[in-house]
Amino acid sequence: MPRPRWSHTCPAHARSVSVPEDPGPCGFQFLDPRSAPPGEDVVALGADLAPSTLIHAYARGLFPMNLPGGQLAWWSPDPRGILPLERLRVTASLRASARRMTVTFDQDFDAVMAGCADPRRPSGWITGDFRRAYGRLHRMGWAHSVEVWRESRLVGGLYGVQVGGLFAGESMFHLERDASKVALVALVDRLRACPGRRLLDVQWCTDHLGSLGAVEVSRSTYLDLLAAAIRLPGCLSG
Repeated sequence: MPRPRWSHTCPAHARSVSVPEDPGPCGFQFLDPRSAPPGEDVVALGADLAPSTLIHAYARGLFPMNLPGGQLAWWSPDPRGILPLERLRVTASLRASARRMTVTFDQDFDAVMAGCADPRRPSGWITGDFRRAYGRLHRMGWAHSVEVWRESRLVGGLYGVQVGGLFAGESMFHLERDASKVALVALVDRLRACPGRRLLDVQWCTDHLGSLGAVEVSRSTYLDLLAAAIRLPGCLSG
């Protein structure tokens, strides 16, 4: 299948980080997700959103999200959604949308998070604490954004965390049709260009992501893939 043609730009003011800043030691000990009951997605409660906590958690297969009452929880879904890079499906209509848009990386992380955190979106979970925590990770070189523009207007994007060869997708948004899909395809293109077998974590395999090629794997399979991926060097910077 022909690949879309992307316009990847990296403005002069965008920070380029080759090696992320050391987050320091983690002050918490998380449960090994392999010991969690099968099918139970929440494996820990509490802790904080400090950089050291977040990076330690992602490296162990966990990510944070508040419970409905506001308590911080650490999740390891079983099954887990991943998008194998070679399985990405790009339709003719998506290729047409891509030709009308421009894609950048790490040009406006805060705006992408704001779009993902829009309170008008259903099931919103990105609080101010999360925006500050991931903004700090971005400045340290761990968190990255993909922006999609049309006529100088931000119309979609996604953000996530890179730990070695893992890219943990956190959220995406769109203001125009296909804009979030365009961001995802651009991310896959960038990861495909990196050496080694990269792992793109999408947390849960929704119908939307499944239409693009995402699949479900067991928790144990995900953790095996993760163990191999985090030994690779990171490849996203600016």
